[in-house]
Amino acid sequence: MPVLHSLARRASTKIGRRQFLGAATSIAALLPVRRLWADASSAAPLPSQVAAVSVDGTPIVLTGAEVGELRTALGGRLLLAQDAAYDQARRVWNGSIDRHPALIARCESTQDIAHAVQFANAHALLTAVKGGGHSLSGQSTCERGLMIDLTPMRAMELDSSKRMVRAGPGVLLAELDGKCQSAGLVTPLGTAADTGIAGLTLGGGQGRLMRKLGLSCDNVHSFELVTADGRTRHVSASENPDLYWALRGGGGNFGVVSSFEYRLHPLAHPVLAGGRMYPFSQARAVMQGIVDIAATAPDEVYLSCSIVSESGEGPLPKGNYVAVEFVYGGNPQEGEHVLPTLDKLGKPLNDTIAAKPYIVAQNGPTGAAPPALPPGLGVYVRSGFAQTVPAQLIDECIHAFEQGPPWLDEVGLGPIGGQVARIKPDATAYWNRDAQYEFLMVGAWMDHSQDDNNIAVMRDLWKHFEPFMKGYYVNTEPSASESRLKATYGENYARLVQIKGRYDPKNLFRMNANIRPTSQA
Repeated sequence: MPVLHSLARRASTKIGRRQFLGAATSIAALLPVRRLWADASSAAPLPSQVAAVSVDGTPIVLTGAEVGELRTALGGRLLLAQDAAYDQARRVWNGSIDRHPALIARCESTQDIAHAVQFANAHALLTAVKGGGHSLSGQSTCERGLMIDLTPMRAMELDSSKRMVRAGPGVLLAELDGKCQSAGLVTPLGTAADTGIAGLTLGGGQGRLMRKLGLSCDNVHSFELVTADGRTRHVSASENPDLYWALRGGGGNFGVVSSFEYRLHPLAHPVLAGGRMYPFSQARAVMQGIVDIAATAPDEVYLSCSIVSESGEGPLPKGNYVAVEFVYGGNPQEGEHVLPTLDKLGKPLNDTIAAKPYIVAQNGPTGAAPPALPPGLGVYVRSGFAQTVPAQLIDECIHAFEQGPPWLDEVGLGPIGGQVARIKPDATAYWNRDAQYEFLMVGAWMDHSQDDNNIAVMRDLWKHFEPFMKGYYVNTEPSASESRLKATYGENYARLVQIKGRYDPKNLFRMNANIRPTSQA
């Protein structure tokens, strides 16, 4: 996403993950110490019955024999609530999401995915698909349904001579970045190191190289897909081209992707990257300045600008600030000629912009994915696309931090354009090619007894920003109303409905920005 990269990583620039996650370290200290997966040498005996729910929420009962057949068919593990590894497996990154699937199928192969999908289809079972588990919207898990857990599928195959890489759906951004950078190559991904490539790519995939190289979905050469009927299909421009079109931006509506094949681009040199922090009193000037700079910036430039709340744990006192991130994806010496344009924003409180390896710019000082965070903070995110940034929108951003709730963590915008906008809106499912900015609002808190209240407050706060938006980035939020989805997919929406009806007529894959098939529309 072009915004929130305080959210992605204040670790290296002090304007990212550290602040957004606040007291993640202290949360971890309060949680029981446990290994990621239990070492149970054998599965616990199955109960005679397992209570579950169907796709429409109707209670159903699965027999022990039926569940046993699935357990036997899987090469990976099938987890129930009684199993030691279940509680960790059901978790997602957003701590306000606390759901308990009836079954968790930890898939290790395409065949495992096919078995799980066939089981879900046969029983009309509510189904969620978990890739990297970042899941801001929480839709990679479900209550009393089947979670198809792809996190064990982490294989990667790099062919540097063909500039291609194939990756499993459980791979994280930092892992794929590291694999590609080992050969001086790159494919454009997102901005948070521990995000999974699967959900990111299927929803579009906005990141620091998008203005130069396009979205993640624009760089997929082929997919391997298990559709709702349990069939495995190879998907590319020449095979199943309707699915190839739909998977590039249409989210998880059309099946479970078991592998992604990406095109790669040379990037062996360092990049000029980092952030600057400014006093809150300069918010209006800095935000308007970023809009002005973006209007003429070359494609190599990535920018984001957010008002953020600092906890006081870092070098800056507790309070509100303005955070700017800058990345020049071309030769860093050329970037030095562009960097002075930031000087018009005023004198920063700190400045971490410097030449560094791309994986460090992406993933922080170590260049590697951070360890998975324990369940902790409640998180609420809303996003929207905008064509312009009028003064009234900037005023609303400032007002939100002057009068808004104390758990408001970030409000910001990021320019898009460049190569993203050069691809025709109907060339892929991702419609909002002409959007000039993405806008994001984030709230974060620790007290889960306040989840419902805080979410309600954030929803009300969003109403001040909604009039400026048209459509939204589907990777950030739960399923929206049909009117909002139509604004997101524009003239592509009708075609997506038809393809959904062809490959998932019963809407098995509905835990997403859901496009209902023709029969249910």
